Amino acid sequence: MAGMSGRTVRKVAVLMGGPSAEREVSLSTGRECAAALRQAGYEVVELDASADIYARLTEIAPDVVFNALHGRWGEDGCVQGILEWMRIPYTHSGVLASALAMDKTRSKAAFALAGLPVVESRIAHRSEVEAGHVLPPPYVVKPNSEGSSVGVYLVSDAANGPPVLSAEMPEYVMVETFVPGREMTTSVLGDRVLAVTDILTDGWYDYDAKYRPGGSRHVIPAQIPPEIEAACRDYALRAHQVLGCRGLSRTDFRWDESRGLEGLILLETNTQPGMTPTSLAPEQAAHCGYSFAELCDWLVKDASCNR
Repeated sequence: MAGMSGRTVRKVAVLMGGPSAEREVSLSTGRECAAALRQAGYEVVELDASADIYARLTEIAPDVVFNALHGRWGEDGCVQGILEWMRIPYTHSGVLASALAMDKTRSKAAFALAGLPVVESRIAHRSEVEAGHVLPPPYVVKPNSEGSSVGVYLVSDAANGPPVLSAEMPEYVMVETFVPGREMTTSVLGDRVLAVTDILTDGWYDYDAKYRPGGSRHVIPAQIPPEIEAACRDYALRAHQVLGCRGLSRTDFRWDESRGLEGLILLETNTQPGMTPTSLAPEQAAHCGYSFAELCDWLVKDASCNR
């Protein structure tokens, strides 16, 4: 099959799994994408990423790598650097955009410089976070460089004291002012904004709500005022561009309806959105007329080095 550069792409290696905290989600994403790419006519090799990734890719010799990794190593610029070194075209964002988006503190700084709405946050040692309130409650404590709501603590106004963090949490964490309201998200494919989804849950939008069937309900397009929809679309595209994203990205928001446009806050941008049966980006692509196989095919044809 001919890609955007005119090259013929026959063999695709789907990178999945890996050593991050999001391994299981990545395996699910990888399996779904591999099946879709076979449906689209590609020869597909599924590769569970490990320390021998260079040797395995040399052995497989793919025309393109489809990056279905999530979390550290696969989403933070590390595997992208390996692929650039090997000169194997790959999907999604490149080294710099991946590293920048994965570091919540630095990406928020970039968003703020671009005039995008973010809330106060700071990096603190876990001992400081457990000793007393680093910010006035309510606030959220989360890893600075993980995704998928891994290890997120919500400290409410009614909290008797600071949180006790699990042993899996890193030494330094992000403490961020909690934004009340609705959870919404917007995907960008290339230079096209897809849609705005309203995410409905019975509680906190955590890891289980994201990935357990029935854990959340997605309303697409979101039933929101036109100015809020327009702002979500504008902010998502600008965030994609500010970070230098390529391929597919998804930007998450919280919206406090009582404050109108002032209540819309950009939380973070994900350069490797999930592609599982409950994932948001494929739903938005389908809403815009892309089947799942067509979406995966688009990403392969968009693949390149120097991203």
